[in-house]
Amino acid sequence: MKKFMTIVFFVLLGLFFLVLYTFLDHDQVRQITYKTLIAEHHIPKDYVPIYKEAAEQYDIPWELLASVHRVETIFSTMDPLISPVGALGHFQFMPRTWIGWSYPGGQLGEIEDEIDLTDLELITEHNGYGVDGSGNGKADPFDLRDAAYAAAYYLADHGAANGEIEEALFAYNQSDDYVREVMGYYESYLDYYELVSFPTAKYK
Repeated sequence: MKKFMTIVFFVLLGLFFLVLYTFLDHDQVRQITYKTLIAEHHIPKDYVPIYKEAAEQYDIPWELLASVHRVETIFSTMDPLISPVGALGHFQFMPRTWIGWSYPGGQLGEIEDEIDLTDLELITEHNGYGVDGSGNGKADPFDLRDAAYAAAYYLADHGAANGEIEEALFAYNQSDDYVREVMGYYESYLDYYELVSFPTAKYK
């Protein structure tokens, strides 16, 4: 009986994903699949060295970076890495936050001009949070290392380096629900985490 129920479960699970694949576009299926398969304690093992490098640079817990990455883009499995409101990259920065708020643009942080967001001189001029974590002379929100360093910089600058984790998260995304969700993963990872391998987004 137990074997029969196991077979039925996997058949139903297969039908579920077949229906999703049929009625939704492939990106939606992909995201729903990852949300289903990535457990609460899972962290991609290939990303941990990057989290740790960036966190050490800015004196914040690396588990906090992992938690933000999990909530923002489901560990970069979201494709494309652009939100409906225009947040960009692995850690979902609004363009004006990345390049600097003294650069003209919209109140939500959007920029209408076609500018090079990776330009370090422009970022320095406008006091942005974009960082060249990879050392290639550019600060690219679609480069995972750059994005992780920028997120660590932002969180540290808004209190995380002083232990004000929730305040930093609220500055990152001004939503109490967001803060609760990230804190849930953060506290979970501090207690226990499991390093896993899984296919990630095409962006590196």
